[in-house]
Amino acid sequence: MRNAYLLLIAAVLISCTTSSVDMIVHHAVIYTVDSSFSVGEAMAIKDGKIVEVGKNDLIIAKYDAKEIIDAKGQPVYPGLIDAHAHFVGYARSLFQADLFGTQTWEETIERLKVFALQHPELKWIQGRGWDQNRWPGKQFPTNDLLNQAFPNIPVVITRVDGHASIANQTALNLAGIKAGQTVVGGNIQTLNGQLTGVLIDNADNAIYAQIPDPTKDDYTKVLKAAQANCFAQGLTTVTDCGLNYYDVEVLDELQKANRLQMRLYVMLADNDTNLTRYLKSGPYKTDKLFVNGFKVYADGALGSRGACLLQHYSDEPGWGGFLLRNKSHYDSLANVLSKTKFQMCTHAIGDSANREILNIYNKYLQPGNDKRWRIEHAQIIDAADFNKFGAVAIVPSVQPTHGTSDMYWATSRLGPERMKGAYAYRQLLQQNGWIPLGTDFPVEDISPFKTFLAAVVRKDAKGFPDHGFQMENALTREETIRGMTIWAAKSGFLEKEVGSLEPGKKADFILLDQDLMKVKDQDILKTKVTATYVGGKKVH
Repeated sequence: MRNAYLLLIAAVLISCTTSSVDMIVHHAVIYTVDSSFSVGEAMAIKDGKIVEVGKNDLIIAKYDAKEIIDAKGQPVYPGLIDAHAHFVGYARSLFQADLFGTQTWEETIERLKVFALQHPELKWIQGRGWDQNRWPGKQFPTNDLLNQAFPNIPVVITRVDGHASIANQTALNLAGIKAGQTVVGGNIQTLNGQLTGVLIDNADNAIYAQIPDPTKDDYTKVLKAAQANCFAQGLTTVTDCGLNYYDVEVLDELQKANRLQMRLYVMLADNDTNLTRYLKSGPYKTDKLFVNGFKVYADGALGSRGACLLQHYSDEPGWGGFLLRNKSHYDSLANVLSKTKFQMCTHAIGDSANREILNIYNKYLQPGNDKRWRIEHAQIIDAADFNKFGAVAIVPSVQPTHGTSDMYWATSRLGPERMKGAYAYRQLLQQNGWIPLGTDFPVEDISPFKTFLAAVVRKDAKGFPDHGFQMENALTREETIRGMTIWAAKSGFLEKEVGSLEPGKKADFILLDQDLMKVKDQDILKTKVTATYVGGKKVH
């Protein structure tokens, strides 16, 4: 009797030593990206969340799992987070003419012709990615060749940075744009009194207002294509900067129907409709969607000379760029948002635009606040203004590949003295001790590995320059990983849910074929994502 009792106790104790989970990943190099950047060997996952990270023997002995993954020594990282991108805009661009990398205006026209032949059903021809800085002379073209190639169908093509467009005469006529018109925050370019088709910043709004919205089926198709590309790059959460309420409604519907798995942090576009709709109800949150910010534009881009500078452009005396709205608009909006839970997230490129927004933020924020108001890009900062970030905990949200894209011509725009405060990621990191990183895709390539290369090595995909670009502002590998995971999560108030592999957090993680913390500089871009998991489910 006594022996039977002891056997029963032993059986109970044995049964209590293991717990049932959905998945175990073992024999991995797991970068948890916790506060101490600890590295584990195995982890247990249940109900889409991490239960425990630890040693192989401990996890295997402690848990029984329905699915067991032997990582065979592969590195595991938290799912990568892009802190500044345009997911919906990228999705749409996948079904437009690809103009990235064109070397001449003539090549751009030829690509458009090929695209038009492949898509005879289209009522509008759109494209994205041209950059006159790559072309001989680095000057904006006129639309004469565009008019010759497309005399009857409207055509509009967006510059790589999204801050300028070229339209043919048919499109200009449909939008009612005429020579001599003026636009607040924009520039309708003319030559000898005639429209050139070049529209800077707000000047192209009238064109895009004429383009019909896609059907829901088309919208769904492009979003799923964008999602697949993100997962293939190891991105599990993306910050979409500047959506309208109807975009949010479609995304929400698709996510709830389990047709879209991508986690999204959404900034709403700065317009009266969005403000009216959301200020009453406040931020909106589901398992995969968080609408919690407003995206504001202070100025344009450096490449199209729309960035607002304190002094004139070095390569265009007499011109210093412009703000896209009256100064009173930014002050008024900051006043309103300071009384809500919404983030104010303002695009600012030039040193004048950054100073203007920094001063307004400092007016409405208090030292030690946790509102996490952001400046997107923070690209050119005057030496006197860096401390304004740290004074009231303003978050500089930067995209390292902007530096390695612009470095070929930025000095000619700014001159060597202003370049000291441009793309200054280490100086910005020192303000708050953390800095979120993104790509700004489709403005830049979607690859987070190019972000890693540009932040750590300060080189582009060609390996230029040999010794790196302004290496005094390079980030360490650990800082860069944090910027692409936990700091990116923190910039959207998501750090308690994603961004690191810790118990209780969502099981968003990736397996790589080589270790970003150890790989040689020249091999960083060879890194491949072998698997991507969202909530413990394999999506790539």
